[in-house]
Amino acid sequence: MTGVGAPAVGTPAGMRKINQRAVLDLLRRSGPATRPQVAKDTGLSKPTVSQALLALEAAGLARPTGQTSTGTGRSAVLYEADPTAGYVLGVDIGREHIRVAVSDLGRVLVARRDERNTARSGAALVTAVGKIAAGAVAEAGLTAADIVVRVVGSPGVADPEKRCFRHAPNLPGWGRAGLIDDLEAVLGPDLMVENDANLTAVGEWESGAARGASVFGCITIGTGVGMGMMVDGRVFRGATGAAGEIGYLPYGRTRAAEEPTTPPARGHLEEATAAQSVVRGARELGLGTAKSAREVFRLAREGDELARRAVETEADRLAYTVASVAAVIDPELIVLGGGMGTAADLLLEPIDRALRAFTPLVPKVVQGELGEDAVLTGAISVGLRAAEGLVFDRRVGAA
Repeated sequence: MTGVGAPAVGTPAGMRKINQRAVLDLLRRSGPATRPQVAKDTGLSKPTVSQALLALEAAGLARPTGQTSTGTGRSAVLYEADPTAGYVLGVDIGREHIRVAVSDLGRVLVARRDERNTARSGAALVTAVGKIAAGAVAEAGLTAADIVVRVVGSPGVADPEKRCFRHAPNLPGWGRAGLIDDLEAVLGPDLMVENDANLTAVGEWESGAARGASVFGCITIGTGVGMGMMVDGRVFRGATGAAGEIGYLPYGRTRAAEEPTTPPARGHLEEATAAQSVVRGARELGLGTAKSAREVFRLAREGDELARRAVETEADRLAYTVASVAAVIDPELIVLGGGMGTAADLLLEPIDRALRAFTPLVPKVVQGELGEDAVLTGAISVGLRAAEGLVFDRRVGAA
């Protein structure tokens, strides 16, 4: 379906637009190229390529970036997609931190801000996100009008009707109807919202530990527990977007007939495997000084026996998680991300050992490569894919 005022496909104007998009996509995909190279790689005639490059340059979408010798003593102009034609804002909202990045269309980060999340209500968190994002945009020397797409990664599942996030108990007030509208009000239009584990999976697939994987899961464990799944390069969401909410898997609990039937806000598996469970387990073993999962892992590396036993217990729980996932989606790879991913050196071997005792379905489990940048990397990737089309449509239509 063509937009209002857009040239119809098959008309001369429509064909020009198709040719211009083909040339621009080639420059974005392959990097700087000369007119003859573009003509060869797109199959378009040299005059058509020349016209397309002139139009793209006039629209601010392509630019000359130097010259190269043709081998006959003559030089040819190199053209590249102009990375400054638009910018993408990525936002990672977590219980402990708020991370924001601004990228140009060439995937170069032009600003980055990381701040502690001290908000204790949905309204306060929205305000904080808006201020941090505005600061990052200003730091990059840009205005809100320069941002083409905004992508927010958050725990939970976006509810398109109530405009809020379901299943995000670690962010107070995040389930209030209209909250996503409030985020759009402080961040700007063209806002995309996505589950943070899904964005982590996208990031690891495009530039991390899951490059080339056709079916994999990315389990993120920190304050909460989640999983992003990708099949053939696409995020698998399920019927309502809740695929990967593995924190709600039943674990270690039985319900007597007289007990309440209302499910907990935090799922049983999340209670058992999230970072605080490592601290709780260490204290139950007698390690009373443990205040954080990071500290337990540090003590384990230093040889503390109680900390080591707490880590082994956590590895058993994670192996149960991986075994449950493996039986359902049969992944070739499981990536361990989130805060727990930083302890992969302690966890991977006991996870594999426990897995082999649980099940014959044993996928490879690896540490994520992107660390705390995973959600932002995925957010920028998702935003760029959307921004490339929007920038072209707006600029070519206006040119």
